[in-house]
Amino acid sequence: MATVSRWLTCIRAWTLPVTTEPSFFSIPPSWNPALRGVVFGLCLVPFFVLVGAVLSNTLGPDPAEHLMHVTGEWVMRFLVLVLLATPLARRGWPRLARYRRMLGLYVWFYATLHLLVFAQVFIGWSAVQLIEELAERPYVLVGFLAWLMLVPLGITSAHTIRRKMGRHWRTLHRMIYGVVVLGWLHLLWLSRSDVGDAFVYGVIFLLLMIWRLNHRLSHRRQVAS
Repeated sequence: MATVSRWLTCIRAWTLPVTTEPSFFSIPPSWNPALRGVVFGLCLVPFFVLVGAVLSNTLGPDPAEHLMHVTGEWVMRFLVLVLLATPLARRGWPRLARYRRMLGLYVWFYATLHLLVFAQVFIGWSAVQLIEELAERPYVLVGFLAWLMLVPLGITSAHTIRRKMGRHWRTLHRMIYGVVVLGWLHLLWLSRSDVGDAFVYGVIFLLLMIWRLNHRLSHRRQVAS
């Protein structure tokens, strides 16, 4: 128990924001740029692993399927982290929220890789073939719509644009919930008989959205009172 307690203390100190009070576990402000660089590098690890697998020809018997699966999986994982940042911050663990914008951009990055693999391997960059796929395959349609919604979110993530948009920025970025729903439908319809991953992600997303809705309702009740 003592070991577990020490580990929890260390983790909490790592994720909490820097304070001015001296503490053994406090993170010096000078470390923040380095930590941001570490997080940025860690988010790129899956990409470099895929590049290495492509160069060494170790993607397995179906390279295209492997690339599609891995890039899509990381889109879902980063979506979970983006949605999890605010609830953790409300519970006193705001470290993840400090990298929410970066994590959101990585959602777009891996979703774009996912789309590029599809365009290269499955439709050969043919606009006609793309239209046919969108019309005939619902999972392609919802996936493509999710990517289209990510485009304005990614473009408006720049600090300068955010300042110019003012309160409209927050309204626009609520589209992330639409991305979550469409992304989950994309995964579900692709799963066919094996819906285990879709079920797990669905439960996680549902719980996070219920938390968000409950928080907004509580805030409105407080304002009204």
